[in-house]
Amino acid sequence: MLEIRHLHVLRAIAHEGSLAGAARALHYSQPTVTHHLAVLERHFDAPLVQRGPRGATLTELGETLLPHAEAVLSRLRLAEREVRDQAARGTRALRIGTFPTAGALLLPGAVRSLHEQGVHVSLVEGELPVLLNGLRSRELHAALVFSQPGDRLDLEDEFEVHPLLTDPLLLVLPEDHRCAALERVPLEELREESWVGAADPRDPCDRLLSWACAQHGFEPVHVMRTDDYGVVQGFVAAGTGVSLVPRLALGAPRADLAVRPLEGPPLAREISVAVLRSTTARSAQDLVASLKRQAARVVAQWEEHPLA
Repeated sequence: MLEIRHLHVLRAIAHEGSLAGAARALHYSQPTVTHHLAVLERHFDAPLVQRGPRGATLTELGETLLPHAEAVLSRLRLAEREVRDQAARGTRALRIGTFPTAGALLLPGAVRSLHEQGVHVSLVEGELPVLLNGLRSRELHAALVFSQPGDRLDLEDEFEVHPLLTDPLLLVLPEDHRCAALERVPLEELREESWVGAADPRDPCDRLLSWACAQHGFEPVHVMRTDDYGVVQGFVAAGTGVSLVPRLALGAPRADLAVRPLEGPPLAREISVAVLRSTTARSAQDLVASLKRQAARVVAQWEEHPLA
């Protein structure tokens, strides 16, 4: 039978590039590493490591096995940490990732509900790439994530993705802007405008704006960049430029701004919660249920008090 130490040996050889290096990394003797590798190769009846004068490399079969070994060892680390955490606290634990605009409106009620059920919740805040990396590395049990046209979440089958709400991207203009009188603004009307965008030009919302503008034959010109949506709205109100802002990030309406949808197919991002199928499944399902209830309340509020 396969044993965990056999997988540790394979991974160490791949990382260290030699049996001697693997032995040092694992605090084994080199004959012990050689023995475990031999057992592993007998199990598959095939060579997994190619030895040479400059060290050792995995064969094609070894390379095939390596990601599975990595996944097994990672899952075991997660299981060990979860059980130890729960034993230490005497309660279930859940590590949740969120990005700022979603966390403010969706998470507080869900976290309170989990606390009332005796679940210890810790939050990790970051942009989407950070959250996806946290999920893939199993540092997070669940995370609020989003996708939009042209962007896939690209999560493995070990995750369930539950849709929560559609977050439209709305045009934010100075109140006296010539397009503020329009009910819906054609994007081509903004061809000569300056834009206030995210700090990172690769920001998903900025990429979506560039994609939409490209359909009309132009590229938006950004004159200011910031990740603080309050600052974005301040610069727009001051006449620095216009901006495309997610509905979740707008907050309370400002008298010095006009908020309008763009004409044509709506630009939007789909907000979801991604959940790792793990020993915390009950807590995760409680989280999903709470988030769906909160998302429904947010959508109802939008319908009752439209900004545009």
